[in-house]
Amino acid sequence: MEVTALQLQGLMLITIQARYPSLYPKPCNNKSSCMEGGIGVLFYTSLYLLALGSGGMRGALPALGADQFNRKDPEETKALASYFNWLMLSTTIGSSVGVTGIVWVSINMGWWKGFFIGLVTTFVGFVVLSLGKPFYRLQAPGDGPIIRVAQVIAAAFKNRKLVLPDDSDELHETNEEEVDSTEPKIAHTKQFRCLDKAAILQGGCTPTAWTLCTVTQVEEVKVLTRMLPIIGSTILMNTCSAQLQTFSVQQGNKMDKTLGSLQVPAPSIPVIPFVFMSILLPVYEFVFVPFARKITKQPSGIKQLQRVGVGLVLSAMSMAVAGMVEVRRKNQSRKSPLKPISLFWLSFQYGIVGIAEMFTLVGLLEFFYKEAPDRMRSLSTSFTWISFSFGYFLSSVFVSVINAVTKRISPSKQGWLHGDVLDQNNLQHFYWFLAILNCLNFFNYLYWASWYKYRTEDAVEAELQSPSLNVVPLLGEAQEDVSKTISEAASVETQRR
Repeated sequence: MEVTALQLQGLMLITIQARYPSLYPKPCNNKSSCMEGGIGVLFYTSLYLLALGSGGMRGALPALGADQFNRKDPEETKALASYFNWLMLSTTIGSSVGVTGIVWVSINMGWWKGFFIGLVTTFVGFVVLSLGKPFYRLQAPGDGPIIRVAQVIAAAFKNRKLVLPDDSDELHETNEEEVDSTEPKIAHTKQFRCLDKAAILQGGCTPTAWTLCTVTQVEEVKVLTRMLPIIGSTILMNTCSAQLQTFSVQQGNKMDKTLGSLQVPAPSIPVIPFVFMSILLPVYEFVFVPFARKITKQPSGIKQLQRVGVGLVLSAMSMAVAGMVEVRRKNQSRKSPLKPISLFWLSFQYGIVGIAEMFTLVGLLEFFYKEAPDRMRSLSTSFTWISFSFGYFLSSVFVSVINAVTKRISPSKQGWLHGDVLDQNNLQHFYWFLAILNCLNFFNYLYWASWYKYRTEDAVEAELQSPSLNVVPLLGEAQEDVSKTISEAASVETQRR
């Protein structure tokens, strides 16, 4: 709720600034930024609030929705696999409206009106989310995941000189009889043994949260550590998405943007992958998943990492196609500048990258949620957006580095991406470079995906059946259900005696 409020504040500030010309930055020359003084503070404050709000929502919302499913019920487990597909579909539809309807309003009726529409729709979403709060299943708040990770690292470093016991049962773990033992237990694994030192109980020392951790807490950190190579292997795909959303807009400005009697604005080009995704997501859910379930016996049809791998292959293909489309566009522009090729040549590369995102994004969300410990699901689903953020940042780094390197080695002494005139640079070479890089990254991903060990069904079942899980209250559960459970347990105990 709090992060949505931050997003609303950011949208409100940027709408106000766009509405009143007195809050516009003054014209400036030979400066890197015209945003100065109070106007600059207002502008950057609104952007930071938007980033904090949208980032928090993207991380928390998938886990909140998935928590409403009962993983003990096989039917609800299947529904959980479908949930991420429908979440992606709803996001796609919303993005489609944004890059078409809101873009049209912003261009033809004023920027502030486009921002105002975003403000109103976000407020409506906030109200709907708030009205549903009494019905949500929410885990009782506890220590933040970042703090738990930091405690394990600090304790392991402090105990780095200690010798690990031969029997892992000698490592510290809470007993079921302990009052504060409210967390589901995770079985010990042999990976990353150095972290096990955080659970060594020393005699004669008073343990604290920063000097002694439970095996379960250590295993939580191990799970997150195993996920890190998967995150790193998906960054390049998001770099490709960032390139298509920047250079493709520049390409679109040099192409024929008419569709019948309709003039398509270049900023609306990203609607192409959204259209593909909106069509293919239901097909994937209703056709492919039921067919694949019969073969693999997996609730989601195929395993999450397999789904991500398909997306990475398609991402490399999209860059190769983008390079070929750019060659076609450039040749036509040089041959007949007044008769450019149609804007919808870009639909080939956008369609492929849209399908790639359908596989990769949903696969990552489901993977991070299902593999993460109970206390760290919001943190782990945020890994998907961390990969996006690094991908977009790496995009700008690639442009600068490639320009600097090719400027030195090319005969013309100009980089592949120099200037704003696309016909005079070599954007196609950059696309093909990304295609090759993505192919190499795919083999890197295959290694880490093969190395990764899924949490076994037995381990997950043990967590679900752990008595400690039942101690954690789920906010919003009906009190009469709790009383009924206690009465039934007492009756069984009486019969046993």
